Amino acid sequence: MTVTSTQIQLVNRPTGWPEPKDFSTVTVEYGDLAAGQVRVANEFISVDPYMRGRMIDTRSYIPPFQLDETMTGGAVGRVVATTVDDLPVGTLVSHMLGWRDVTQADAGEFRALPEPPTGAASSIYLGVLGMTGLTAYVGLLTIASMQPGDTVFISGAAGAVGTAAAQIARLKGAHRVIGSAGSAEKVALLTDRYGYDAAFNYKDGPVRRQLRDAAPDGIDVYFDNVGGDHLEAALDSFNDGGRAALCGAIAQYNATSRTPGPSNMANIITRGLTLRGFTIGNHFDQAGEFNREMSGWFADGKIVHDETVVTGIDNAVDAFLGLMRGENTGKMVVRTS
Repeated sequence: MTVTSTQIQLVNRPTGWPEPKDFSTVTVEYGDLAAGQVRVANEFISVDPYMRGRMIDTRSYIPPFQLDETMTGGAVGRVVATTVDDLPVGTLVSHMLGWRDVTQADAGEFRALPEPPTGAASSIYLGVLGMTGLTAYVGLLTIASMQPGDTVFISGAAGAVGTAAAQIARLKGAHRVIGSAGSAEKVALLTDRYGYDAAFNYKDGPVRRQLRDAAPDGIDVYFDNVGGDHLEAALDSFNDGGRAALCGAIAQYNATSRTPGPSNMANIITRGLTLRGFTIGNHFDQAGEFNREMSGWFADGKIVHDETVVTGIDNAVDAFLGLMRGENTGKMVVRTS
């Protein structure tokens, strides 16, 4: 039986901020399943900051999106047709064939999931119980080697990774957790809901000064989602032996000219600092440990999570552009069904 799928394609490589004209919505027809294939109706797709880098045709850790082809990304959905006994109709699955409401592919593209915890939507597997949570876990504990008693600074603190990282830091014994965000409302959420001891609005003044005021005794760990002036501020506030996990640099994703590096790089030498970049694709070996710990914390009510949900595959581009403007709290997802 032929079915139609609404899909989003990149039709122009953006210079600076992406615009709606850089994308196109198309209808694709899928025919009968071949042997070994399944058809999945997506429930949610993920939009993430790293996708901005894939819109540029340049060397990176993941291939760029191809023009006039459907973009890809994390998604969760249910099997609606199958030729595979291990993935019967109704199975909840995760996969990387997002940016469409229906997908059809070989069974190896999909991973079966348990039903979400009571009260949670399947989108939780795109957030704290999925790659987002794993990124926070690995960055904080493996890359930055956070230890009990450390003072931790997290930029992009109200985003999906930042809110997860703060809670993991608290559960792992951090002495103090400090975050930065882009509005007074988000700053209040950081301390009221996500366990931050202190937070500031980076738009209110120099980040260096605000971080120094929030952490007068310095910081030991920096989880970097932003780069730019936030990285410079961390270098200014690091104690000797400080460690940074460099996860993202959203401050420069839409830059049209080269952004200057921090002016205080010599601190890396004089204070014996370690700055280590990472991408989560190199650390899936830790998924089992993460799943055990995070699932336990979630079941015990020790983890809170928020989502910003945009409804309709036709609005996926608007969701992505809103994410880049910082309009989300927690994980940004698109409900496709």
